[in-house]
Amino acid sequence: MNENANSLRILSFGAGAIGTYIGGSLAASGHRVVFLEQPQVVDKLRQNGLTLDLGIDKRRVGSSLFELTSPKVEFVGSLDEALALGSYDLALFALKSFDTDLVLSSLGEDVKKLPPILCLQNGVENEQVIARFVGSENVIYGTVTSAIGRKDVGNVVLEKLRGVGVAAGHPISVRVVQAMNEAMLNAILFDDARSMKWSKMLTNLLANASSAILNLTPAQIFADTALTKMEIEQIRECISVMEKNNIHVVDLPGTPVKLLSLAIRLPVWITKPILQKVVGSGRGAKMPSFHIDLYSGRKKSEVNFLNGAVVSAGLACGVKTPVNNLLAHTLINLTNGTIPLAEYDHDQAKLLLLIQ
Repeated sequence: MNENANSLRILSFGAGAIGTYIGGSLAASGHRVVFLEQPQVVDKLRQNGLTLDLGIDKRRVGSSLFELTSPKVEFVGSLDEALALGSYDLALFALKSFDTDLVLSSLGEDVKKLPPILCLQNGVENEQVIARFVGSENVIYGTVTSAIGRKDVGNVVLEKLRGVGVAAGHPISVRVVQAMNEAMLNAILFDDARSMKWSKMLTNLLANASSAILNLTPAQIFADTALTKMEIEQIRECISVMEKNNIHVVDLPGTPVKLLSLAIRLPVWITKPILQKVVGSGRGAKMPSFHIDLYSGRKKSEVNFLNGAVVSAGLACGVKTPVNNLLAHTLINLTNGTIPLAEYDHDQAKLLLLIQ
């Protein structure tokens, strides 16, 4: 790989939508990026490389489609292979939350050889899990608000340009943000890591579990006044938990989360169009992640790391979270097959009856 003195050496765990977008953008900007993936996926990546369609970013005049192959990027099937290529300044971790412990556990003693890890996962508990393996001093809190579509392995399209949040305080944080901004990723430093992560979770909760449970689009969720009230209540529960723990609602790159926190205090007829706009522009063209996971037959869900995290934090601080609890419990039972997939399909009355 061609490197310059200021380039970062980066190890990306996975070549999913976020990993490909962030890692690929950094590679296109001149940084050294190695992608660690499952062996069967590595073969396809080595054959096809990465494709990033960033045409929605109007700043990229004449250069919005990137096709990256070796030596601009490298693909490996084990950490041993990755470490054999040299040392790293940073690792990107953007895997599904339910894979965090499993992946890090599989690395054995080599986990101690990892560089500082920038956690770009959804949820508010992954950083603590990662810290158990590498130490809290080697974990950087992060979040991605841009919407990325995944066409195939290593083939992504930027659907909505927003940005990346990176927690300040780590010796490499400023350098990472600078590198990301040179790669046009719109990165911002945040002094309050917890507020950044919890504020992102507020946006992840909206029309996510309900969409999966009811098999409805977010637009259909917010077209229904009763469902909109349910969505508002789950956000109110989360904000109550945040307030109890002195966690603040903050705006994220391109995402006015404070507006969301204000909107839920207004009459529902005012709030509905605001939520429709926030969720519609935030999701891009795809269905929410919970729906994608459930209907792909994955048999795993991140709901325990989002709605479930609200419930756990509420129990710890004495805040009741019945709506988040119901949504988490119902979606987990649909995921593991305890409840048939068709049980609540387009039947909002049946779900709402449980809440009442």
